[in-house]
Amino acid sequence: MKLLLASQSPRRKELLASLGFEFEVVKIDCEEIVPEHIKVGESAAYLSELKADTFRSLEKDEVLLTADTVVAIDDQFLGKPQNEEEAGQMLKLLSGKTHQVYTGITIKTSDKTITKTDVADVEFDEITDDETDYYIRNYKPFDKAGSYGIQEWLGMAKIKKITGSYYTIMGLPTHLVYKILREIEQVSP
Repeated sequence: MKLLLASQSPRRKELLASLGFEFEVVKIDCEEIVPEHIKVGESAAYLSELKADTFRSLEKDEVLLTADTVVAIDDQFLGKPQNEEEAGQMLKLLSGKTHQVYTGITIKTSDKTITKTDVADVEFDEITDDETDYYIRNYKPFDKAGSYGIQEWLGMAKIKKITGSYYTIMGLPTHLVYKILREIEQVSP
């Protein structure tokens, strides 16, 4: 079977390769809009499945993997910041509090679709204005849900506690991906 990763994320590419899978990266163009009736905890799975459904029909020997990560605090969805000001506002919301990171994955073949979500709780220490400015200026987190990457400076310096998978927070629940790909017995490392 030929595994297709529909993600431009360097982190997802790195994680899937580290699991031992060979794959081809494909691009999916779809408008990532979550309808208002979808709950925050279901939005990552919704977006992941939306991407998979937008992709062309799969051949019998192809397996498609899509993913989406959503950051939420107090049931408030934090997407990717549009600018420095928005990134700073998000980091202020997360400062000193616990938030959730949901990553939804969809694994699709020509005859079946499996969608799962994994969630992790992340507790941040207080983040000062100077630290926020430093992080935004040096790491430019505009392509990251919630305005941060766990593997970057802010994650190293300010995360007090994680409950759940580190890799889910990075953007790919590797334990779920591995289990599902092995279960369909069509893809193996």
